[in-house]
Amino acid sequence: MNKALVLVDVQNVYYTCRQAYKRNFNYNQFWRELSYNLDITHAFAYAIDRGDSKQREFQNILRAIGFEVKLKPFIQRADGSAKGDWDVGITVDALEHADGVDEVILVSGDGDFDILVNALKAKGKTVTVYGVPALTAESIQKVASKYVPIDATLLL
Repeated sequence: MNKALVLVDVQNVYYTCRQAYKRNFNYNQFWRELSYNLDITHAFAYAIDRGDSKQREFQNILRAIGFEVKLKPFIQRADGSAKGDWDVGITVDALEHADGVDEVILVSGDGDFDILVNALKAKGKTVTVYGVPALTAESIQKVASKYVPIDATLLL
């Protein structure tokens, strides 16, 4: 069985699934599908911590599934905009843990990750990207070793 690293951009998958389908991503089904064929060495879920109880429950569910949950505080700027981006953290973890795996699974439609995908492929890694088709950057779909559309089979 191939060894795999799993990286989930929780905010991206939440908002894209809600926008496209008005439904939530099914993390249990996703884990079942991956763990059937892969030996998951590390699985990280990157989220923003707003400190509310519903979010803590969700984070505990992710931990129970097998994810290590990484949190950043929610930052509200004076102009009303918000900051809560995990792109650098995801990239650092991907590069740090890639040597011990055959495949990297990235759940995000963010086109900024196309550079990371190319770097991982240059290291000889297979990179599978999961994303909502209508909201996944074309650039990341093109560079991924494999693109898996998030559809009804991966939704609650």
